[in-house]
Amino acid sequence: MTKRTKNGAARRAGRTILALGCSLALAFGAMPIAAARADDAPADSVKATGQAKATGQAKSKGSKSAKKGGTVSEGTKAAPGTMPVKPAVEPQHVQVQHILIGFAGSIPGKGITRTKEEAKKLAYEILEKARGGADFDSLVRQYTEDSPPGIYGMSGKGVAPGQGEYPRDQMVPAFGNVGFAISPGNIGIADYDAATSPYGYHIIKRLK
Repeated sequence: MTKRTKNGAARRAGRTILALGCSLALAFGAMPIAAARADDAPADSVKATGQAKATGQAKSKGSKSAKKGGTVSEGTKAAPGTMPVKPAVEPQHVQVQHILIGFAGSIPGKGITRTKEEAKKLAYEILEKARGGADFDSLVRQYTEDSPPGIYGMSGKGVAPGQGEYPRDQMVPAFGNVGFAISPGNIGIADYDAATSPYGYHIIKRLK
């Protein structure tokens, strides 16, 4: 690896829209995750443009696929509990923390100059650092195009959201697809995809 309202509620600068179709204001401290139309999303916002299922994980040179969690370079030593493990039963509620890595043009209003290829390379480098035991909060503060700390609660499909949570089906699809497919402590990645992850790469750690 960066919830908003259809009627365009004003949000603080430095926030990102990740949600689809309804008003979601999550503060990174209160950061938003809502969906809005890409052409009128606020500066630090990310919007869902479709509800398609997440596509296959990106393949990178010198790396191997990690099912439901992206790839890591061969020989990278992951800290215990960080590699993706599919829950025996899909959870009804999750809490995740993410790092959004965008590229030029991927996040409206952000002056990002890196290319898509550079964004992918950086995202996988951060993924390796995170799985290698680097402090995730510090990585969020250093790299995210979203507003720290980047923590979100989601409820599963058909499950009423708890306090401070947002329905999974109103989020950018890849965000939930990764968050619900890994276990607490695991770290995965949502690759850029125009339909399911249109704002760039999300490095996602499941907290609960």
